[in-house]
Parts: sequence; structure tokens; C-alpha cells
Amino acid sequence: MLQPLRQGLPPLDPAAVSNAASCSLPARYEAVREARRFTRTTLDQWDLGDRFDDVCLVVSELVTNALRHATPAGERPDDEPQPSVRLHLMRWTERLVCAVRDASEAGPVARETDDDFSAESGRGLFLVDSFSDSWGWHPLAGALGGKVVWALFRLPSR
Repeated sequence: MLQPLRQGLPPLDPAAVSNAASCSLPARYEAVREARRFTRTTLDQWDLGDRFDDVCLVVSELVTNALRHATPAGERPDDEPQPSVRLHLMRWTERLVCAVRDASEAGPVARETDDDFSAESGRGLFLVDSFSDSWGWHPLAGALGGKVVWALFRLPSR
């Protein structure tokens, strides 16, 4: 169910993107609220407000994971700016992709499905898998470094 984790986006023609939006989020937990607000505004503009609940849950989990695991507190001097997390929303005719970029090169690690589901944390990737149609991640090359974790949602034909 949660495999394979390391994979690129499924084949999508970049020329067919009908809408795209992105925002930079600060490396603090208030950024999750900002990500939800950005997602709400963007989906409303794209007339996809009916998908907000599922997409927002996934965006919240992806941003939370990036903040929790990719920007650990205390590793950088106070005078060095902390790397931000970047949220990208891209819409094709029948697909919506939410992608979260962070500075860590370590891939996401899903807990085993037989873990305690009453725990207060550790279910993020299970929720992403449950509420999106597919998801994955890939490392970034070049000056950016880090990785992108993405989730794909199928949209009804109009």
C-alpha cells in the first residue's frame, strides 16, 4: 500500500498544466496553517473548493513532515536563516498535484501498518496514502538539493 516510496511523478505533460501556484513557508509550525490557507485560496480560485478537505489534509501532513523531519531545530546558528519549505500546487485537466520541497535529502519513512493507530503521531504518510490517489518522492539535483514529496489527486472530467 505505501510502496514504492521513491518514485517520480507519473507521466504528466508539463505543457498541459492549466494552473500552478506555489508559496514559501517558514521553518516553524505556524506554516502548516499558512499552507492550509494558501491551499484554500488556490483551490477556490481554480473552482476546486469541493476537493479542499482531502487536499488540505494531505498538504497539512506533507508540510508537517517536512518541518518535523527536514528542518530539525538547533542544528543551525541563530544568525543563519533556516531553510524554508516550499508548497507547489499544479493542476492539469484531470489531475491535481501537491508537492512539498524541503532541504533534506532523506526520503520519507512510512511506519508499518500494524503500528498503534491510536498514537498521536506517525500516521502522516498513511493518511497521505489513504486520501490521495498516489504519492511519492524524489531527490532534487543541482544547487537546490533536498527532495520533493508529492501527492496526486484525480479530478473528475468536466
